[in-house]
Amino acid sequence: MKKILLCALVISLTYLSSQTTMAQTVFEKQTVSDLNKTPNYVFGVSDEDGLKGALSMYDILLENGVQVENFEVVVKGPVVKTMVNGSELEAYFDKYKGKVRISICSIAMKRLGVTKDQLFSGLDVVETYTIRILQLQALGYNSMQY
Repeated sequence: MKKILLCALVISLTYLSSQTTMAQTVFEKQTVSDLNKTPNYVFGVSDEDGLKGALSMYDILLENGVQVENFEVVVKGPVVKTMVNGSELEAYFDKYKGKVRISICSIAMKRLGVTKDQLFSGLDVVETYTIRILQLQALGYNSMQY
């Protein structure tokens, strides 16, 4: 009897958590309308989870019919060291080439000993993380930091 109850509980929790996860990616009509007023986005990230989260948000926006004119991820911190030729992130980023701009902080590169030649293609090097985020905010971009 305990096994049946435990099994039912696990199945119920699994079902409920999957419904919640799916529901989180469906925007209300008003949300889409509001987001369409400013179709430019910048996400600041410093780790791999943040980078993947920002790229996932790009997909979610498009899936919900949000108009995206410009989408940029500005990267600093330890993840810069993993954004080199032949890395796992290079293959992951392939899907977004030509759609999403990824900017890498030159100061982070210097601190981590990464040269521009080591970076995989499709990445842009910027002066600093902070200056790039501020620049895009001044241009009216919606901004978020992970």
